[in-house]
Amino acid sequence: MKTALITGVTGQDGSYLAELLLAKDYNVIGLKRRSSIDNLTRLSKCINHPKFIITEGEVADSGCVYDIVNKYQPDEIYNLAAQSHVGTSFEQPDFTFQVNALGPLHFLEAIRRYSPHTRFYQASTSEMFGKNYTEVNDFYDGRTVEAKYQNEETPFQPQSPYAVAKVAAHHLVRIYREAYDVFGCCGILFNHESERRGENFVTRKITKWIGEFSVWIDRHNVSYTDLVFDNDELYIPGRTSKEQGFQFPKLRLGNLEARRDWGHAQDYVEAMYLMTQQEEPKDYVIATGTTHSIRDLLDAAFKYIDIYEWEKFIVIDPKFYRPAEVEYLQGLPTDAIESLGWKPQRTFEELVKTMVEHDINESQKLE
Repeated sequence: MKTALITGVTGQDGSYLAELLLAKDYNVIGLKRRSSIDNLTRLSKCINHPKFIITEGEVADSGCVYDIVNKYQPDEIYNLAAQSHVGTSFEQPDFTFQVNALGPLHFLEAIRRYSPHTRFYQASTSEMFGKNYTEVNDFYDGRTVEAKYQNEETPFQPQSPYAVAKVAAHHLVRIYREAYDVFGCCGILFNHESERRGENFVTRKITKWIGEFSVWIDRHNVSYTDLVFDNDELYIPGRTSKEQGFQFPKLRLGNLEARRDWGHAQDYVEAMYLMTQQEEPKDYVIATGTTHSIRDLLDAAFKYIDIYEWEKFIVIDPKFYRPAEVEYLQGLPTDAIESLGWKPQRTFEELVKTMVEHDINESQKLE
């Protein structure tokens, strides 16, 4: 029976991965940050499982990491802990680097010293590519692809402190693999979302707003076509924007033209698991092979509540623009498909539908 240690277990990816490994009869140790507030909501399916335990610690604390690895001697470590918000990395670059670069280094060194049999997975990111892409003429998913993609051969050009820290961790895994024969692999994951995504990410920000707005208009028994719009709010006809409860804030967003390759997180944790089961460690791009803009996301999300002209419901706010924007990300997961036998199972439209439905249901529970 195998034992796996998952860092960042309380997050979106960590919770899905814990469920997957428990279903495969693993003993799962979940590492969470020391905090006065327990955030175990995403772990509701795991928390009472007899083979699941939670331990507290900080990945930026080398002594803490060494003790945990030495104590549990896990067969596999999945390092998903991160300061994962790009915008925040500009505001907190020191903290971002401590967690995203030093954290992986501490685990690699702990494996080298105390648990050389342990297989290590590092969550890399498509943000490492920055503005670089590769002109690809390849055969993917039954069709010939001629487009701009990022794959395992595309050079990194990070555009944020978050991405720089992730590049550092990515190369550290390679160095420990080559210098010390550590089984270390990196999944270069493109954007992956779900209803468990944090509310500070643009995908969830959009679907949560739609959920709350849908419940609000139902409560007042009005159609969105009847609403009155001003610069920042919309409100019920016959009422003023100053009357409590009869106005609703517009959705505030930044760059709508940025394009991302969005998949479902539950599909992506399957790829993480498959990577640690290979005979030899290797890094893989994990993506859907398609790209959509924020506008496309808004189209799909608003369409679910029968709104097709959504522009008047949003405000473009400069504070949500990144200091250095990455405009285009589209992964080519040919190697993962051919070598791992992995393939994304959910479409972009299914992903958005699932997230909107969840946030409408959650908003209804609060009524």
